[in-house]
Amino acid sequence: MNLRDKLRGLLVRLYTRRVEGHLDHAQVPKHIGVIMDGNRRWARAAGSTTVHGHRAGADKVGEFLGWCAETDVEVVTLWLLSTDNFDRPEDELVPLLGIIEDTVRSLAADGRWRVHHVGTRDLLPDGLQKVLKHAEEATSHVDGIVVNVAIGYGGRQEIADAVRSMLFEAGEKGLSLDELAETVDIDMIGRHLYTGAQPDPDLVIRTSGEQRLSGFMLWQTAHSEYYFCDVFWPAFRKVDFLRALRDYAARHRRYGG
Repeated sequence: MNLRDKLRGLLVRLYTRRVEGHLDHAQVPKHIGVIMDGNRRWARAAGSTTVHGHRAGADKVGEFLGWCAETDVEVVTLWLLSTDNFDRPEDELVPLLGIIEDTVRSLAADGRWRVHHVGTRDLLPDGLQKVLKHAEEATSHVDGIVVNVAIGYGGRQEIADAVRSMLFEAGEKGLSLDELAETVDIDMIGRHLYTGAQPDPDLVIRTSGEQRLSGFMLWQTAHSEYYFCDVFWPAFRKVDFLRALRDYAARHRRYGG
């Protein structure tokens, strides 16, 4: 590392401490959703492989959750695999699924997180389904940050599954469609989403410079604040995280008003 790089690193650390020192923990979002975008472009820019990019992105997860643990964040939703990702070439998808399995195992073994899967489990390979089930059971007692791992997730699919769940529940109770229609409201739909009784995201962070949600938590993010960061996910730093929190704290949430 040359002198210029050392100086730059020192300045970043000093700036990070300054931003962290001025952070108002009373204004920290309770639930953060993260669209972890840019693994492939990061790898391409580094002259590396797509698989290496996905591994680097997975390595960032633990670091990110550590930053969240230093604040008062209570729930984090990480979008690891969308339903659209199943259309990727097999030579990319198969290694990616393996990396996701390793990530879930690592989260469960950490001991600080309560792992909860959000997504359509039936789309996933049997091995990954077992890993997710074990992670949820092994961490169900943990009194720490709830980490939603969005795997095989799509926002429209979630709403469709919620409606299906309501219909099944009504059938089990012997209700007619007319009776169900009379009782459907926003709260009922919310209870049947993958996130159930969890609070909706206060802040959604998307890396890589893309400024769209791509179907991420369509129902739950109706009143969320968004923070779009130009940095690719594997290169996302603590200072970038703190800037997102600072930006969030400076906003006046009006909930659509």
